[in-house]
Amino acid sequence: MFAVIKTGGRQYRVVPDDVLEIGKIAGDVGTIVQLGEVLLVGGDSPVLGAPTVAGATVAAEVLQHKRGPKVISFKKRRRKNSRRKRGYRDEITVLRITEILTNDNKPTIGPRPKREKPPVAAPVDGDDEAPRAAKRKAPAKKAVAKKAAAKARAKPDAKKAAAKKTAAKGKSDKK
Repeated sequence: MFAVIKTGGRQYRVVPDDVLEIGKIAGDVGTIVQLGEVLLVGGDSPVLGAPTVAGATVAAEVLQHKRGPKVISFKKRRRKNSRRKRGYRDEITVLRITEILTNDNKPTIGPRPKREKPPVAAPVDGDDEAPRAAKRKAPAKKAVAKKAAAKARAKPDAKKAAAKKTAAKGKSDKK
C-alpha cells in the first residue's frame, strides 16, 4: 500500500518505513505526527481524492530537525559597482512513515525505541580509564620524540659542513 501526500506545497509518494525530508513541521523528535492531506491511497483498489481522500491520514515519526544546505543568491550589475550577496538554509524535518491509515483510524504503531549504547566495562582496579589511556600513550610519544631527536642530531652535521663550504666560497669571491 502507498499514498501520495501533500505538505509544504510539495507532493510525496510514501510507503511504510520510508524516510523523507520535508519542510519543517511542528512536533518534537520521537513523537508521532499525522499528515492529513492525502491525495491518493493506492493498493489493490486505489482511491483517488477530490481533492483529498476523506478519512485518510499518514502517521509518521519525527526523527530529526535540521537545516538544509546553504544556498547563496548573488546578484551583480556590471559596470555599476553594485553587488548583493545573500544566503539562507531551509529548515528541514526528517520523518519515517510508520503507517497509512484509512477510515479515520488512529495510529497503532508508536515511536521506535532508541538504540542504547553498549555499557562500558567497569575498571578492575577501581582507577579511572582515562589515566590508563594517558599512561599507555605517553611511552609511545617519548619513543617517537627520541627517534626524531636522533635524526635531528645526525642531520645538522651535514648541514654545517655544507654551510661552511658555501661561506668559504663566498668570501673568496668577494675579495
